[in-house]
Amino acid sequence: MPGFEVFGEEEKRVVLEVFDTGVLFRYEFGPQRGDVYKVKQFEEAFARYTGTGYAQAVTSGTAALKVALAALGVGAGDEVITQGFTFVATWEAIFDVGAIPVFAEVDETLNMDPIDLEKKITDKTAAIIPVHMLGAPARIEDIMVVANRHGIPVIEDTAQAAGGRLHGKHLGTFGACGTFSFDSVKTMTTGEGGMVITGDEELWRTMSEYQEHGHDHAVNPGGRGGEGRSFIGFNYRMMELQGAIGLAQLAKLDSMIVEQKKNKALLKDAAGKIAGVTFREILDEEGDSATFLAFMLPDKERAAQVNQVLKDNGAGAINFGDNTWHFYPQWEHLLQGKTPCKNGWPFSTNGKRRVVYDPDALPQSAGIMGRTLVYQVPIKLGEEQKNTMLEALNK
Repeated sequence: MPGFEVFGEEEKRVVLEVFDTGVLFRYEFGPQRGDVYKVKQFEEAFARYTGTGYAQAVTSGTAALKVALAALGVGAGDEVITQGFTFVATWEAIFDVGAIPVFAEVDETLNMDPIDLEKKITDKTAAIIPVHMLGAPARIEDIMVVANRHGIPVIEDTAQAAGGRLHGKHLGTFGACGTFSFDSVKTMTTGEGGMVITGDEELWRTMSEYQEHGHDHAVNPGGRGGEGRSFIGFNYRMMELQGAIGLAQLAKLDSMIVEQKKNKALLKDAAGKIAGVTFREILDEEGDSATFLAFMLPDKERAAQVNQVLKDNGAGAINFGDNTWHFYPQWEHLLQGKTPCKNGWPFSTNGKRRVVYDPDALPQSAGIMGRTLVYQVPIKLGEEQKNTMLEALNK
């Protein structure tokens, strides 16, 4: 990880094909582009790859979440449950559709705890967003049981787990829809970009229209601008250059995961020799996309000691307990209700506070994250980097 490690002639070729048409916009201009539509081809290829019916390309993984939420009808007055270990985009998208994020604990999968999920459900819960963090599956089968029992749709945030599977089924295909990110540090990347997949044609059509200002994309003799609009939307269109790169990267995805698995196995073997180490619970080793290695020490103090040795030897790990992008107690802008809106939205409305977050609300997650160390696993692990990491782990 990430996919730019394997950029090559394939990506160059498809990008030049787009430039040769002179059309970067994903819609219209059929004769000029010779009826070549790279984003459409990418959507179709990604749907086939994941074994689902429909895929909608958008500008980012964040946009994918917002498009999915909007298509499911989530809005003001609703609550959406997600987990306290995720990238900030997950809950930013919830706020951006007017809903309120509710945070559940994670367990030793480092993903949503289905037991705590059930405790957080109220009559206002409009959706559940489990996140397949760090490339490995959440307890999505158990989460679906809970969600179905309450009649609540599930959006799988699969931003970090493209190509991951659980018991042979692609992550992102268990819920109503799954969202993906293709930003610059993802296993497959288009620089920026995202995708939403679903098996529901009506849901896909709503997403397709919403991500392009509500245009219904019906063929009409007047050309673009003659479409009808059933509702308002916004602009989250992916452009042709991203679609072209996505096609080239998708063709390499499985081989990238194979290489990550080899490199992860090397690092895991070395980390396993550290006294007291256990590993993150992986529900399906075969389906793991192997983008990260997470190992745990008995307590926070021991994790800090071990990581200091790793840092001193040029191979420091990530402690997500201290990470300001991915872990609930470190989101000072969320906890302090910081916003550029003068009226306090989305934390306040009409002078009244809508929601206040307690930094100590997720003690189980804090205990787990504080003693967990993580390495991002590269696709290409050079000899010098490999030796540095292995020697540091051995020390």
